This record gives sequence, C-alpha cells and structure tokens, in this order.
Amino acid sequence: MKGVLVKNWTTFDKLRIEKVPEPILMAEGLKIRVRAAGISFAMSLFVLGKYQVRPELPFIPGTEIAGEIIETGSLTKRFKKGQRVCAAIDHGGLAEIAVAKEVNVYPIPAKLSFEKAISFTNSYATSLAALSWDNLLNIKSGDWLLVHGASGGVGLSAIEIAKILGAKVIATASSESKLKATLDRGALYAINYQEQNFRDRVMELTSNKGVNAVYDPVGGRIFSESLRCLAPEGRIMPVGFACGTVPQIPANILLVKNLTVCGLNMGLYYGWGPNDLRYFYEEKMRNHMEQLFTWFDKGLISPTVNRSYPFDNFLQAMDDVLARRSIGRVAVVIN
Repeated sequence: MKGVLVKNWTTFDKLRIEKVPEPILMAEGLKIRVRAAGISFAMSLFVLGKYQVRPELPFIPGTEIAGEIIETGSLTKRFKKGQRVCAAIDHGGLAEIAVAKEVNVYPIPAKLSFEKAISFTNSYATSLAALSWDNLLNIKSGDWLLVHGASGGVGLSAIEIAKILGAKVIATASSESKLKATLDRGALYAINYQEQNFRDRVMELTSNKGVNAVYDPVGGRIFSESLRCLAPEGRIMPVGFACGTVPQIPANILLVKNLTVCGLNMGLYYGWGPNDLRYFYEEKMRNHMEQLFTWFDKGLISPTVNRSYPFDNFLQAMDDVLARRSIGRVAVVIN
C-alpha cells in the first residue's frame, strides 16, 4: 500500500508518499480502508517531534480518519466489515489502509461524507466537551462566549455548539472572509483582531461586563488579553497554541476576579499519552459522539471542509493549514 512515512523528525514539506507495509491488525482492532484523513497544525508538530506524544520512528502521521472497515480483529464485537466509520488513531492516517482500536471507532450517519466525518473525533468532540462538561467552560443559556481562531475547524464547531446551548458568541478572526464564515455559523458579532483591539470591542458589546467564557486555540497575547475581558467568575480555556507562544498566567488576575482556567487535551480520552485511559472513558466518549451525530442528523451542525485534496497533493493541504488560508478543516481524500 501507499503511505506517508516519517523516518526522522523533520519539517512536513520533506515528507513523501512511499510504498509501505500494510499495518498489522491487532485482536482488539479494526482494519480500515481510509477514504479521508484530517490535516492539522498538530500534525506538523507530530512530524517535528514536538508534540506531547512522540511515536517510535518510523511512523505514518495522521490521527483522524474516516473510511470503511475491511477486516475485524478476533476480539472485536461492535462492528462488521463494510461499515462506514470515523476513528481516532494513535498514528497511521495518511495511508491507504490504517488500523484502529475498536474502542476509538464510531459509526457515522449515512448522510455524513467521509471528508466531513474527520471533524468529529477532534474538532467537534473537543468543542462539545469544552463547552458543556461541568469541569470545563460549562456554558449555560444566555452566557457570553468569546471564541478565538473562530474560522478554524475547532472555532466553527464551537460556534455551532454554543448556539445550540443558547450562548451569545463573539468571534475573532483575521480577515473579512473568515469573519463572514463565523457570522454565517451563528456568531452574533465578529471582530478582526488584527485591525481592532478585541478587548475594547468585547467590553463595548457586553456593556463593560465582560464575557462569561473564552475558548482559545491561539494562545500568546490573545490569551493574556482575554483574561482582561472576562466577567467576574468567568472561565477561560486554552485549546492549543497556534501562535507558537504558550502564555504565562498572572495569578493575581485570577484571584481578583475569581476566574477559572481549565484545560482540555482530547487525546487523554483516546489513550494518547503516558496513561492509556481510553477504556475507562469509552462509555463517556460513545455517548459524547452519539450526541454529535444526533445533532448532525437533525441539521443542527455541519462541519466546514474548506478544501479537499487528493492524496498526491497532501503537501499542499498542509501548506494551506500552516499559511492559515483555510476556513474550517482541510481533508486529504484517499482511495
């Protein structure tokens, strides 16, 4: 089969499609013919060896896939050959065939395309957890929510879910086309943070009360300024650090305004990391994904895939992500 092989820690543009051995199916696993794979900023860090998880070399990158089951392991019970699924895998997505542990595989609705399905295990699962779980942002109807990087896959999913939960969303992005995308998805207001002081505008829109919660995949200065436009007892969550700078949190601001900072690494629930807790959280995650697919079937959410590239053009797909040209997700279509 064909796959993208990482032999040494390197920049993504150095990778090539090669002939590689077909992955070995484990007893508790499923072999999947990959129809679409997600491309993300995190994948570029994976290849550089700078992500919190470092697979053993050599490996095939890619943790978000959708496709059809072609073989089932001897200990699997939930799925059958030919079933359409999406999966969160440890690595191996940028290939014609991948294997996934059954615990991290989810059946997808009949009307959901493979390109859109890649958004569910990461972008949508992250946003639903961040906004609804009691220990995280715990959004309630009527809350003001500030979403940064709002035109990306995580940001747009957060806007859709926040709207379902009854929140009032203020979105930030870096261009007029991206701002329009956030408004089309349900944001009440959109701010170009490169042309405006978003803190001043947020305070104006909320009558100087501030927002109840902030969802931030950008980090750096954006996070620091966001602390200052939170209402008392507000909550803020870093989801990633797309700007490349991890912010330092001034504890005095937290103390004065009774603020809560919470974090979410979705990989914890998929077994990515030193402690493999995927089986402990399986029921929680299956209920989580079922809620998302129910909303999709009802037409309440629909992933935005800005561009889909054929497998041979996987480098262009990553270039779009790193250059921040994309709105929503970027997918590579395989087979």
